[in-house]
Amino acid sequence: MEEYGGDRDCCCLLFSGKASTTFAVSGIEVVDYCALDNQGCQHQCVNTEDSYYCRCHPGFILNPDKRTCRNKDVCNSVDHGCEHVCVNTDSSYICHCYEGFILREDKKTCRICTDGPLDLVFVIDGSKSLGEDNFEIVKEFVSGVLDSLEISPKAARVGLLQYSTEVRTEFTLKQFSSAKDMKKAVSQMKYMGRGSMTGLALKQMFERSFTEAEGARPFSANVPRISIVFTDGRAQDEVSEWAARAKRNGIIIYAIGIGKAIEEELLEIASEPSYKHLFYAEDFTAMEDISEELRARICEGPESTTIAITDVIACPNLAVHHKYLFEDSHTHSTRTTAKASKDKDQCKCENLVTFQNYATNEVQRLTQRYILSE
Repeated sequence: MEEYGGDRDCCCLLFSGKASTTFAVSGIEVVDYCALDNQGCQHQCVNTEDSYYCRCHPGFILNPDKRTCRNKDVCNSVDHGCEHVCVNTDSSYICHCYEGFILREDKKTCRICTDGPLDLVFVIDGSKSLGEDNFEIVKEFVSGVLDSLEISPKAARVGLLQYSTEVRTEFTLKQFSSAKDMKKAVSQMKYMGRGSMTGLALKQMFERSFTEAEGARPFSANVPRISIVFTDGRAQDEVSEWAARAKRNGIIIYAIGIGKAIEEELLEIASEPSYKHLFYAEDFTAMEDISEELRARICEGPESTTIAITDVIACPNLAVHHKYLFEDSHTHSTRTTAKASKDKDQCKCENLVTFQNYATNEVQRLTQRYILSE
């Protein structure tokens, strides 16, 4: 045994399966578990009373294997390739985009929200129940959505209606060609502060806002038509007819309800599936979250529903029969109707895909209804 400094003796041994070294300090035997190959610790090995542990240098954290280390700031230690922003996670990183952009499928690069053209009309509640302070929040919400769009005559065209006891066109699809001008018009918009004629607003949106006279591109151009309808309470008129007509005419409607907004009305207004097109919150503190989610939905692009709609129209009895699957009971007359519908040429089994789509949408609608009722 080799002597060190006259007061410490050292030898090697195995303790509890760990290679270690013992030495005596002032007559007390001490086990140095870290003496042999640092016990596999990538950075530092630290002795304890009866074992050891691995520790990382500042700026690094220990991996799950408890031996190797990784950089806390991965974004600054690797060539991440993020076009806009790199964000560290627990074990790696993810790329984010600046406001108004979305991440491409490569998860690295970013693009403006809409690559192609879009006709969008806001239908904004200006009723008395809203209040002037909340109306300002709604205006900020509109401006936030505008920030995510590429506004130009060839890209996104945007119009806006405000409704109360009457409906007022704040600006049409052809009136402004830049986000800056639109946001200025939004900021100068005067609060109407009277009744809540939501149905009348939907009627004007359908009959006038998406006409070529007001700046909408023709149907032949195949440009998506989207309406964002905001309400904070019960309508004083009927909404279902004009909402249905607009949706049948190819207009995709996002319904946003706050506070005392009525669930049934929101479901009637929103396009299917409702879980993608309906947003609700108890108060205006959630507007920012709704704005982010809505912008993401719009940026995803509208999904074509032409085939499903055509099939249901071509086979109305089949569609009606399928609806009974989501009611509380099945009657003998329902089964009879189903048998009769099988005998019609237009309602044969090739429409099973229509039923599957209908069933999926109904389950989603009922799920949304449950969530709203919580």
